[in-house]
Amino acid sequence: MSKDSRQNEDGLFPRQVVPVLIPMPAERAYSYALPQGTDAAPGQIVQVPLGPRLVPGVVWDGSADVISPGKLREVVQVFDCPPIVEPMRRFIDWVSAYTLSPPGLVARMALRVPAAFDPEPMIDALRLTDARPERLTSARQRVLAQADNGLAWTRSGLAHAAGVTPSVIDGLQAQGVFEPVRLPPPPVVATPDPDHQPALLETSQAEAADALRQTVAGGGFSATLLDGVTGSGKTEVYFEAIAETLRQGRQVLILLPEISLTSAFLDRFHARFGARPAEWHSEMAPRTREKVWRQTTEAQVRVVAGARSALFLPFADLGLIIVDEEHDPAYKQEDRVFYNARDMAVVRARLADIPVVLASATPSIESRVNAAQGRYRHLVLSGRYADAGLPDLKLVDLRRHAPARGGFLSPLLLKAMAATLERKEQSLLFLNRRGYAPLTLCRVCGHRFECPDCSSWLVEHRFRGQLQCHHCGHNEPVPQACPSCGTLDHLTACGPGIERIAEEADKHFPDARVIVLSSDMAGGTRRLRIELEAIARGEADIVIGTQLVAKGHNFPLMTLVGVVDADLGLSNGDPRAAERTYQLLSQVTGRAGRSGRKSLGLIQTYQPQHPVMQALASGDPEAFYERETDERSRAVLPPFGRLASVIISAATRPEAEGHARGIRAAAPSLPGIMVLGPAEAPLALIRGRYRFRLLVHGERGRDMQGFIRQMLGQGPKPRGSVQVQVDIDPQSFL
Repeated sequence: MSKDSRQNEDGLFPRQVVPVLIPMPAERAYSYALPQGTDAAPGQIVQVPLGPRLVPGVVWDGSADVISPGKLREVVQVFDCPPIVEPMRRFIDWVSAYTLSPPGLVARMALRVPAAFDPEPMIDALRLTDARPERLTSARQRVLAQADNGLAWTRSGLAHAAGVTPSVIDGLQAQGVFEPVRLPPPPVVATPDPDHQPALLETSQAEAADALRQTVAGGGFSATLLDGVTGSGKTEVYFEAIAETLRQGRQVLILLPEISLTSAFLDRFHARFGARPAEWHSEMAPRTREKVWRQTTEAQVRVVAGARSALFLPFADLGLIIVDEEHDPAYKQEDRVFYNARDMAVVRARLADIPVVLASATPSIESRVNAAQGRYRHLVLSGRYADAGLPDLKLVDLRRHAPARGGFLSPLLLKAMAATLERKEQSLLFLNRRGYAPLTLCRVCGHRFECPDCSSWLVEHRFRGQLQCHHCGHNEPVPQACPSCGTLDHLTACGPGIERIAEEADKHFPDARVIVLSSDMAGGTRRLRIELEAIARGEADIVIGTQLVAKGHNFPLMTLVGVVDADLGLSNGDPRAAERTYQLLSQVTGRAGRSGRKSLGLIQTYQPQHPVMQALASGDPEAFYERETDERSRAVLPPFGRLASVIISAATRPEAEGHARGIRAAAPSLPGIMVLGPAEAPLALIRGRYRFRLLVHGERGRDMQGFIRQMLGQGPKPRGSVQVQVDIDPQSFL
């Protein structure tokens, strides 16, 4: 901060000039003057003029730029809001520097609810006085009895509790029986009780829980990998770390990959702590988001369970971060600011000097290597709770046990499903492909239906009668005739989606209750929650779903899991393809047998000798992790090397390619870092924009950000429709 002088009627007086970071693509903080007599420390949220608009901002650390008095504009308002604490401000700066994103864009993620910057309004209420009414009716007696505890009531609340109309309350207030009072707004969630109902932990769980409690009690930064097979009770273990943090009076953040779908997790939390955590995800109502944001900054909310964006909530006194299912790709954001919430959670914990716990049944290679090298503590839960057995996993070689013509379920899988139905247990069929079929073509002329704005086929959704692009959302009705040759009734669906598997299951088991689950089903998240709860209650016989069914759900009657196409995730050039396939199939087969019943997992594959399939069938995860880690090390791929992706897009292909070549030509020559490309992206056209990619590969310890910053600085500047995006540590290579 600095002082400026400006003359007024009384002479010269100093004005304080502060740097203000504005939540927009700003590369630096702007200088603003504070009104005379106003003070604002770093972290204070303010309102400032920007052009013709008034926008929010945060008083930032450091010195303000020197601006001539004539150009210096004043802060309009200092909001009555707790400031963004210093560790959070350092975190925003760190994320900005690491991801090569403007700090204003990162700050925007922390300031996404401007309506919450002003205090919540007080609530009008009534409290009983010593006066009594002239005439005492039965209705008035009920009101007086209800209000006799000395507590304040809202008018409508008291009327409802006493079973009277609001006019009865009005009459009593007119006679002075009640006096008006103002109450603070109610908490968005009740305060959790760390000692409400502790779980009965088994020996291995109790040892892990005790280790986490000691970590929290000891204070300071630490990172722990909680590695336990599906159904081993990892949640109950880290609940004990949460309880210890609550006893210290501090706040907790729990990151979940699909918080909007995990009502079962919220119920488990409520059972343990007597109250639910505050939720934070995109499905929340705006008013609820405002309350959660405000009460988090005021430390009224003690625990938040949220999606990756919850990492940027400005907690007042954060004491612990939990990252559940830490391996999940959903933690990676690939829009505006590209970041991995798992990795950034570790950074936020380090900057705040607090513990972070990463939990998974199938940890990422990066986390396993960090644990092996001593950077993370490694706690292992090798058995299921209550000695429940893991499912017996078997490979179904589709070359030997081929499905019937036109079908996709092998005879072995159909036989197992029939036996499961006879036992009145549930089967799960997993296929990570939405819709009815991934491709529709004409059998006469070979015309293939593709998206006009993306380089991808249109997926048929037969339930809705539409062809849809899963990248841009384009959709059109399924035609009766081929648009190319005009032939009627010669369009054919190629390959299966979950709707087609549901059709096949219904053909073989017409009396079974079938539920189909995918992220784009009609009714959205609300319907998904209802369907998941119905499955848990046993109100379905066969469940058919995409990867969302693998995310930690507990289905007590599920004893059979059939993977329809286990090879699907291996057919691309992603260096993490084997790891992700292993994780996904381990997670989905882990839905079976969680209640202790004998269970079976059948994995249909054309590649039974593939290392992933062999690792799954043998039940030897250590061998798989050792092999994958060795391959990553020899190829100098993360975590033993570094990757960054530079994506150049434009309205025309020549523009995108020309700009990409210009950036490549400007790359400095530095040992240990090389640039591959430019090459057309596998998805070369998305939403009408042509895409080229540069892949930067470097040795661990090299200054990847500095290299890219220099390359972009010396290269051509984006013009016209050209856009350049940088993805440090990319997770997707499409």
